[in-house]
Amino acid sequence: MKKRILIAAGVLLVAIQFIRPARNTGSADGPQDITHAVAVPAPVLTMLKTACYDCHSNQTAYPWYATVQPVGLWLGHHVDEGKEELNFSEFATYAPKRMAHKLEEIAEEVEEGHMPLPAYTLIHTDAKLTEAQVSELTAWAKAQQQQVQAIAPL
Repeated sequence: MKKRILIAAGVLLVAIQFIRPARNTGSADGPQDITHAVAVPAPVLTMLKTACYDCHSNQTAYPWYATVQPVGLWLGHHVDEGKEELNFSEFATYAPKRMAHKLEEIAEEVEEGHMPLPAYTLIHTDAKLTEAQVSELTAWAKAQQQQVQAIAPL
């Protein structure tokens, strides 16, 4: 019985290797990215690209293990969810109210340590934000939120 279960599991693992989810290989920078909607200083943009863009833009740098299933399926789902929540490549298309709300969420999520995800920074150690970076990113997001609200009151 155990032998049959192991064989079935092995066959299933081999079979799912042929499932290839679509990759997020568009352009992260374009006419609708965040830099066309709000002021993003170079140090903040570097932080965003290092710690956020893999899951929250139209371009993901996939690690080698993304070709191994079911890991690739999990990563693809995770990226899709991240882009649905916030997409820096499409930020300029957001209505001012949504922009302000997303900037508020950026500040909250980073400040509370929820983003970048601990599972992401475990492997991508360069994405770990220092306290100074958290402060800088939070201050930037809050300032931009206020500017968006001042231009287009909610």
